[in-house]
Amino acid sequence: MRRLLTTLMILLVVLVAGLSALVMLVNPNDFRSYMVREVEARSGYQLKLDGPLRWHVWPQLSILSGRMSLTAPGAKDALVSADNMRLDVALWPLLSHQLQVKQVMLKGAVIQLTPQSEAHRPENAPVGPRDSVPHPDNSARWSYDISRLKVADSLLVFQHEDDEQVTVRNINIDMEQNDKRQAAIELSGRITRDQRDVTLALTANLDRNDYPQRMTINVSQLNWQARGAGLPQSGISGKGRFQAEWQEPSKTLSFSDLVMSVNDSAVSGSGSVVLGDMPRWMLDLNFDTLNLENLVAAQEVSGATPQQQGQQARPTPGRPVIASEIHHDDYQLLRGFSAEARLTAKSLRWRGLDFTNVSAALKNDAGLLDIARLDGTLGQGRMSLPGRLDARTPEPAAAFRPAIDNIEIGDILRAFNYPIALTGRFSMHGDFTGERIDADAFRDTWQGQADVSMANSRMEGLNFQQLVQQAVERSSSNVSAQQNYDNATSLASFSAVARLNRGQLRLDQMKGESAMLALDGTGQLDLVKEQCDTRFNVRVTDGWKGDSALIARLQKTAVPLRVYGPWQQLSYSLDIDQALRKQLQDEAKRRLNDWAERHKNSEKGKDVKELIDKL
Repeated sequence: MRRLLTTLMILLVVLVAGLSALVMLVNPNDFRSYMVREVEARSGYQLKLDGPLRWHVWPQLSILSGRMSLTAPGAKDALVSADNMRLDVALWPLLSHQLQVKQVMLKGAVIQLTPQSEAHRPENAPVGPRDSVPHPDNSARWSYDISRLKVADSLLVFQHEDDEQVTVRNINIDMEQNDKRQAAIELSGRITRDQRDVTLALTANLDRNDYPQRMTINVSQLNWQARGAGLPQSGISGKGRFQAEWQEPSKTLSFSDLVMSVNDSAVSGSGSVVLGDMPRWMLDLNFDTLNLENLVAAQEVSGATPQQQGQQARPTPGRPVIASEIHHDDYQLLRGFSAEARLTAKSLRWRGLDFTNVSAALKNDAGLLDIARLDGTLGQGRMSLPGRLDARTPEPAAAFRPAIDNIEIGDILRAFNYPIALTGRFSMHGDFTGERIDADAFRDTWQGQADVSMANSRMEGLNFQQLVQQAVERSSSNVSAQQNYDNATSLASFSAVARLNRGQLRLDQMKGESAMLALDGTGQLDLVKEQCDTRFNVRVTDGWKGDSALIARLQKTAVPLRVYGPWQQLSYSLDIDQALRKQLQDEAKRRLNDWAERHKNSEKGKDVKELIDKL
């Protein structure tokens, strides 16, 4: 045992002595000019190393440098700069004058992907033959290889042309590649912009064996979280995986096998983008669930009174106004790309509405957005909203052709905070035009016309049948009405022609029927001030008791009823005496006309005819 320990100690001493001798005999500064020349020869980039190179022995044999920078040809700013760099090298290759770098580590580096750091060829610069960079004779003695890159606590600045800069902080990258140019990557970072904070981390395998013609990446794990202005209070977080491929000849980036979750939403699919002056996107995404309420800042409307809900009908902007932010006209981003997208969702939740089997087909051509299909099922009904948005000019123009069948109108009114107590199966087919696509713009500036109808509707607050019957009871003692304590008007069917003009909704050709009454009329609704002025002709066809002759006349008599005022405090006016008097006049005219026809050859008949014509 003592001999074994003695042997191990001798080997350790020899190893330490050999390593020390190697460190003393090999000067790391001998590699400086070689590394600079090799980097420039292979990539054209200029590597600059400030200060002397020095050895670092434990726990890994390494070469330490001072401040370093890597600059593209003709660039104004360095692509990569760091206060220090560490090169972990292999020991045994040094004996044969080989510099095998196993790992490059940068800490506190600044990576700039901006127009100022891009390569630029000087004007009138001569073009030499390829691979014509000379190598000094002594450089042939050395070989150079890197298998691992590690970047810690660094900063990435990204800017595309004249767009705003995006800064990614706390960048940590660990990339290890093999001799087949296949790399395993772990990356994490944090983006802070517009009072929003986004953290992300990914694990991926990169294959660049055919680079630059082709490169593939398999992201096996991607996690992110976003918090801040315009987002839900709990933030947005998710995870997922996908595969991506870059094709250099066609400048195409494609992804497939996408499986991703965002809060409680889940999506899968594929897509691609052809990069150029006008990027062209192709997307095919399928959502198992899509909860838009958890992806945008929620508005606190629960527990509010109907009047408060009406005041909250105009949602406040989700994100704050930044003084330095440059104003861009609506939908400007649509002009910068073209796209075709097919989207489906098994379930979608928006504004408290639960849609199922949602399907959309969209196409954008540099600002001309064509929505060929956008439909889904809501409850027992179905909704379709095909249309078009032309955003190629500073003043966008939108046109939609909604087709709604058998949708519960109460759910729609609650979703948009309209304080109208109305329920029923709603259907609509029409054409509307406007500028911006949102609820406020539709209420304020849109125009259009539609045929609307409702089945089994119920409007709370006023009972038309009860109003008419009570007025008749007060005017006549010969009839009475059945007791009805329901403070609502119910109709089995209702139809109208709706015309919208910048917040003013006009209802023409209104017709409604139920087992107890029938009505027609016209109306005007102010969607901005939330007021109405409607005029009905109401016939109560059932629920009478008393004089049968009078009841028969009442069943044929249309009673004028005006309903007006704020939606929360409706008023009405009803003139039953005028209606009954007109009914009696019409009945008297009819009987006199019949008598005059029977005695049209007599003098009295002619006199009665002249009297009828004067009435």
